[in-house]
Amino acid sequence: MGCPVIEPRRWGDMWLVLAFCLLGQGRAAVTKEEKAQLRSQVLEMFDHAYGSYMQHAYPADELMPLTCRGRIRGQEPSRGDVDDALGKFSLTLIDTLDTLVVLNKTNEFEDAVRKVITDVNLDNDIVVSVFETNIRVLGGLLGGHSLAIMLKENSDRMQWYNDELLHMAKELGYKLLPAFNTTSGLPYPRINLKFGIRSPEARTGTETDTCTACAGTMILEFAALSRFTGIAVFEEHARKALDFLWEKRQRSSNLVGVTINIHTGDWVRKDSGVGAGIDSYYEYLLKAYVLLGDDSYLERFNTHYDAIMRYISQPPLLLDVHIHKPMLTARTWMDSLLAFFPGLQVLKGDIRPAIETHEMLYQVIKKHNFLPEAFTTDFRVHWAQHPLRPEFAESTYFLYKATGDPYYLEVGRTLIDNLNKYARVPCGFAAVKDVRTGSHEDRMDSFFLAEMFKYLYLLFSEREDLIFDIESYIFTTEAHLLPLSLSTASQTSTKKNTTSQYTELDDSNFDWSCPNTQILFRNDPMYAQNIREPVKNVVDKNCPRSPSRLDEVSGSGNKPPLRARDFMATNSEHLEILKKMGVSLIHLKDGRVQLVQHANQAASSIDAEDGLRFMQEMIELSSQQQKEQQLPPRAVQIVSHPFYGRVVLTAGPAQFGMDLSKHLAGARGLVARAEPYSGCSDITNGAAIQGKIALMQRGQCMFAEKARNVQKAGAIGGIVIDDNEGSSSDTAPLFQMAGDGKNTDDITIPMLFLFSKEGNIILDAIREYQQVEVLLSDKAKDRATIFKDLENEGGEQKPVENDSQKQALDDMFMTPEEIEELSLVPLEESPVSQLEVPSSDSPSGGGSTLESDITAESKDHKTEETAHSSKDNFQTPPETSEDSTEEKWDNKVRPMESILADWKEDIEAFEMMEKDEL
Repeated sequence: MGCPVIEPRRWGDMWLVLAFCLLGQGRAAVTKEEKAQLRSQVLEMFDHAYGSYMQHAYPADELMPLTCRGRIRGQEPSRGDVDDALGKFSLTLIDTLDTLVVLNKTNEFEDAVRKVITDVNLDNDIVVSVFETNIRVLGGLLGGHSLAIMLKENSDRMQWYNDELLHMAKELGYKLLPAFNTTSGLPYPRINLKFGIRSPEARTGTETDTCTACAGTMILEFAALSRFTGIAVFEEHARKALDFLWEKRQRSSNLVGVTINIHTGDWVRKDSGVGAGIDSYYEYLLKAYVLLGDDSYLERFNTHYDAIMRYISQPPLLLDVHIHKPMLTARTWMDSLLAFFPGLQVLKGDIRPAIETHEMLYQVIKKHNFLPEAFTTDFRVHWAQHPLRPEFAESTYFLYKATGDPYYLEVGRTLIDNLNKYARVPCGFAAVKDVRTGSHEDRMDSFFLAEMFKYLYLLFSEREDLIFDIESYIFTTEAHLLPLSLSTASQTSTKKNTTSQYTELDDSNFDWSCPNTQILFRNDPMYAQNIREPVKNVVDKNCPRSPSRLDEVSGSGNKPPLRARDFMATNSEHLEILKKMGVSLIHLKDGRVQLVQHANQAASSIDAEDGLRFMQEMIELSSQQQKEQQLPPRAVQIVSHPFYGRVVLTAGPAQFGMDLSKHLAGARGLVARAEPYSGCSDITNGAAIQGKIALMQRGQCMFAEKARNVQKAGAIGGIVIDDNEGSSSDTAPLFQMAGDGKNTDDITIPMLFLFSKEGNIILDAIREYQQVEVLLSDKAKDRATIFKDLENEGGEQKPVENDSQKQALDDMFMTPEEIEELSLVPLEESPVSQLEVPSSDSPSGGGSTLESDITAESKDHKTEETAHSSKDNFQTPPETSEDSTEEKWDNKVRPMESILADWKEDIEAFEMMEKDEL
């Protein structure tokens, strides 16, 4: 069977020869009936997703498919930067407009356009991402406009349409323009749709950094808006941003970094790849050349592409490198966004590496059903989420167009089957929270409707199945369709680029046309298959079947590497595993321990990957715990003689055990020191702590384990005292004791944490008075309440023995002003946390801490990762000076004046902390 020759087209001011071969490549061609069946299946899936959005979510921005409702920003818990795409402008409907036409749903398209015109408001007081709003909303409006005028000209549809979508696009374009008001011309990453940038009402405009893709993915939409309206300012600003990025490239490597300072042009993140943060910058350079006919865009793209293939491409992998030292790999994992790159390589005309990388990605998908957000070089899951991204489907479509190989139709069939099996829910399709377990997330992003179904439908469509010529349009990064006729449309006054200082490159990088696939595949029908064959087993060879949870329990399957949550520094086996993974422990002077990874010291590349994953788990563990609800500080009040509630010690809460805020009476009892003092094994003096509040020293095991041990021995509460001598709540931020990553519902007693200075007050009091009674509560109580509670509980007060005790009792009842002074400051939130690990050289077997700023240094890669991670997970106290000593109790009774003096210092410290917080 021969290849149909497609007549050359004029794109811009050059001729681009396209020829797509439909040879079977040595395998049975998929019949038209089979393609029609798969195409119908795609339509049914789209109807399910789009219908669910319109029924359950519209006019909200997105559908929440698990709860069958719309996601409205401000009414749902914030998801961080992900929510910046939502602007209360019916995002999914706008993003889906041109998909409706591609799928020949013209009735639905006409109805959707009317809804957008009448219902959508672009003047909302809301801060949105400039990048996301450009590619999804502005691109959606322009794509909808492009196909609306096509239908109006070529059919009886849309005869009433009078450029309303274009007018909305122009309105939105003007709203985005203030973001470009920087000295560099790079746009701010966010803007307020109503108030713009910097005004007090805008609540944005203070950012200094943006990603390269965020600044470099504007030219198609802004240039199209200029060409449609004749207003040059949009294209000029987008072009200026691209010019600045080009000038700031690293000249020796011709690579760009991930993040750049929008004011100075300094690279903030100097790693470079083709995935997240950079991806669509490269895409828009090549497509700007196609759409606008400016040769300099192609020259820039080819310069970058040469650098990519020289440094980043390690077929079939695409690995990030450092822009200044491009021979050094910056990380050993890849993110899923790079799945678009084979499709871009097809447009470039470099088919072989496109086939290789696509096949590698397909093998990962066959292993996990979906492409994880990130995976390692040995194809293990790095980040397990999959938000139904369409990039792989995009590359599959373009490879099929270039090769005609029915293999890619089978790939498409796999995508359809997996979506229906593992992502379909009654109200649409749900993102996958973890590809290893198949758990769902309550989100269906707008790009799923904008891109996924468009590419899948086109993959199984013949030319006659479409109601317009898809070859006359170019796809934006959001798969919106812009007509190629814009290249010769009313030219604005925009000047063409003048670029200089190009690196001397191989002439083959400056080919003016894609390779003629008719000749390529006629000469060798097995061309694509021969390229794929060596890659087919690369995943299975490097990544044997991952052990399931059942495997780990039963002991079968591959033994998993050491998990961060299980690590104990006193465990010699764990230390040996760390050494094998290239991870070393550094004991700091203040008793903390720092973890550092040297990838080149690992026993093997697989062990190095395990070490990197171990450090990453530390980061994720801390990140998860930092997101948990912050608890206010608690109080330990000494209520026995001679204190009578006057001494209140500020204590850190726990994320487990009795919630003192819900038990107003708190927990009251005598204190006793647990044996062993660490509380990390069965308590040997159970009779001594039964019915009492147990004192333990921090270290050697998890907080939750201490709680379980003293609770088992009969304690009614627990206090953990810091083993870092000299630490104090006066100088260190409070923290909350975290659990052990397991279910802690079995812990019912209250647990509080005291720094060393506060803990020593209780220990010294025990040495002096033997019987010391404390009250654990959510906040300090006035002494009248304390003794009233005692009476209600049937307790008896001891008789007053002398005048000094009588005077002390008279002083017990506070004035309202005193009670006000006793109010505790809220728990400070700190971005830093610590991980408690045992230290082999710490005195008396005490534990030390693993500093939360765990530096994962790769000496091979010269990269650093900061891991906010922990076992006992708490906020890191700053180092205390050597002369920061606490006054010890004498053998005699400490005078009340001395106690009050310390108390006054505490109050002054609280007031100072309150001022700092305000």
